[in-house]
Amino acid sequence: MSDSVQPFMLRVDQATLDDLRDRLARTRWPDAPAGSGWRYGADLEYLERLVAYWRHEYDWRRHEASLNGLRQFTTQVGDASVHFIHEPGEGPAPLPILLSHGWPGSVWEFHRIIPMLTHPARFGADPVDAFTVVAPSLPGYGLSHSPGRRFSVDAIAEIFIALMRDVLGYRRFGTQGGDWGAFITSKLAADHPDAVVGLHLNLLPLRRDPALLARVDAGTDEGRRYRDQVAHFMAEETGYQWIQGTKPQTLAFGLTDSPVGLAAWIVEKFQTWTDNGGDLDAYLGRDEVLTNIMLYWVTGAIGSSFWPYYARLHGPWPIPDSGVRVPMGYAEFPKEILQPPRTLAEGAFHDIRRWERMPRGGHFAALEQPELLASEIRAFFRPLRG
Repeated sequence: MSDSVQPFMLRVDQATLDDLRDRLARTRWPDAPAGSGWRYGADLEYLERLVAYWRHEYDWRRHEASLNGLRQFTTQVGDASVHFIHEPGEGPAPLPILLSHGWPGSVWEFHRIIPMLTHPARFGADPVDAFTVVAPSLPGYGLSHSPGRRFSVDAIAEIFIALMRDVLGYRRFGTQGGDWGAFITSKLAADHPDAVVGLHLNLLPLRRDPALLARVDAGTDEGRRYRDQVAHFMAEETGYQWIQGTKPQTLAFGLTDSPVGLAAWIVEKFQTWTDNGGDLDAYLGRDEVLTNIMLYWVTGAIGSSFWPYYARLHGPWPIPDSGVRVPMGYAEFPKEILQPPRTLAEGAFHDIRRWERMPRGGHFAALEQPELLASEIRAFFRPLRG
């Protein structure tokens, strides 16, 4: 391990927490059409209840301590400050694996799945399937905040290969990702196939342009489903991408200054993208969602988390046209935003070894269904070890 790596413990100063409670107490609420719920964005009544809980009952120190129960470090990779969790596996030959989150997630997404991967025997699984987990905060996100720096998928992929090989000394390792993490790990695998044992995804980073959609067979159930999903997503669900990808700085003013604005912007995605059956609190719990929001609030890193969107809208598609040629596995969760058919994925991923439809779960798979995702990761990498 490089000498640049420093142990890290998170401790938010009390003044920041006091300021947060003061801001929550002085919230200026918007009006909303009666009974509109989530139809036009974040639900006013839900946010009022969430903020009351946040202000009076939520215990940041408890979750801060939970995060500090994991081995955390910081290092400098080029001009990027990188925070990462590094948990050794317990088994005969733990395989190093890089876990990459996305937006509006954080490393908090992994707090339940990490011990399932590092200590499988504790969860009734075989210790030969143990992993040593490296889970960074994406550069520009949360505890990897580098003020003034802009990061793209390409840049983050290069930072992560440097972290794994040059800083930590792992010449070969597995990768897993969803959301931006799926783009980042796919880019890393495409550019550095010699380093990647296997690539496991719970989101497929495929183009959504008309030419690619024309290849989808609308005569099949999965083809019709995918075309309908893309049509709905492009028409109703991409507003956040356009503002984050075109005028990110303007949005950053509001969300950096208002904790309720930040919560509304993030929680609407957790409501829309998870398999919650209409009750997000019962499904995930308010503490899980608020702790993720807190990692953006206490670091002031919401604005910098938008830069991959800007790079995506102003640059080429990050996955090369030649595709990804390392072994790939995919877990299709039923409430994922888009579910492309395998025939479409084979154009970008040339060595698909495993493709499994999961019984439940959505976009934030590691947080929603850690047991199912951990089992899938173990199964995919089992024949790739050694």
